[in-house]
Amino acid sequence: MYTKWLSTLIKVRLFENIERDALNKMLLCLNPNKVAYKKKAYITIAEDKFTGIGIIVEGEVIVTKENVAGDRVMMAKLNEGDIFGEIVAFSDNDKWPATVIASKDCTILFLPTEKIMGNCPKMCIGHKLLIQNMLKIVSQKALQLNRKIEYLAIKSIRTKVSTYLLEQYHSVKKNKFMIPLKRNELAEFLNISRPSLSRELIKMKEEGFIDFYRSSFEIIDMEALKANI
Repeated sequence: MYTKWLSTLIKVRLFENIERDALNKMLLCLNPNKVAYKKKAYITIAEDKFTGIGIIVEGEVIVTKENVAGDRVMMAKLNEGDIFGEIVAFSDNDKWPATVIASKDCTILFLPTEKIMGNCPKMCIGHKLLIQNMLKIVSQKALQLNRKIEYLAIKSIRTKVSTYLLEQYHSVKKNKFMIPLKRNELAEFLNISRPSLSRELIKMKEEGFIDFYRSSFEIIDMEALKANI
């Protein structure tokens, strides 16, 4: 039933170190619910009832929240093989904490929480690895959310942009790189307007700090960029 997506699922962090055959058998036990969505469709809506951890087997989604002013803030952009909903999965809260929207046609497998934590009579090695992987993922997500809070606390647009670009540089160890976000998505992620972001990027380019074309960026003056932090 899930053979079609095994090549994708074997790469999912949740199933790390689990052999292909063991994963196939485990999926039959876990019995995730498969749902297909069209581009721009709402996959989850914040405060709706939680339906299980989502695994993206095809397509791309964005995770958003509304701030107190009612403005939408993009929390993350997720691709094939990524998961969402893991933070709330084992809490007392049974509501989705954020809204997830399909940015491309996509297929999601929803994994029931109760199937992860129990109901496996043999408690096979694969299931033990599944629980270990889940703990690692939740810890990593907590760190990512903490980083997002730090971004929201930064007041200066230039400081936000410089911080983001330097993080991308440290991720790839190259002065020239592609960012994973489109311009409007980057503006949402940094919690600034798109026109303000565009103006700041143009200024930074004119001042010789960076060069860019669409999603391709190059850091020209590393020290000057660091001085903005």
